[in-house]
Amino acid sequence: MVAPKCKNKIVASHFPEFKLGNSTVQFVHEFKYLGHIVSQDEKDDADIEREIRSLFIRTNVLLRRFGQCTKDVKLTLFKTYCMCFYDVALWKYHTITSVNKLRSAYNKCIKIFFGFNRCYSVTLMLFELGIVSFDTLLVNGHCRFSRLWNCSTNKIVSHLRALGI
Repeated sequence: MVAPKCKNKIVASHFPEFKLGNSTVQFVHEFKYLGHIVSQDEKDDADIEREIRSLFIRTNVLLRRFGQCTKDVKLTLFKTYCMCFYDVALWKYHTITSVNKLRSAYNKCIKIFFGFNRCYSVTLMLFELGIVSFDTLLVNGHCRFSRLWNCSTNKIVSHLRALGI
């Protein structure tokens, strides 16, 4: 469980133990739920850091296993495994620094995987490969989520939408 971050919402400094069956539920600062890191401060910086690590891991695995493949095969692999930021639409409260680190990691992974010099122009590299920029991925993720959110006929989603959440 996550304790409230706002000090005026804390009703006690010590809480009794919560038990589920034989297990005690602990208060934590952050936890992972469905792959997304939920933090006590309600910020997404920890989840963005997780995504940066994951992006480098996926790129290094692809490079080790498929580094000698053709450009077309590498493009397909990179688009499939490294350009899928599923929870990007959930990121709402984060620092610009975190997003800039992820943007830099994205560009660096492209350069590493496709063998570009680290000083090579990002714009030219993206144009030559036919890959969208990181900012385009962010905007597309938010637009896709908004469209699905607004068109959903699920009763829970409709209720949350009516509440303005």
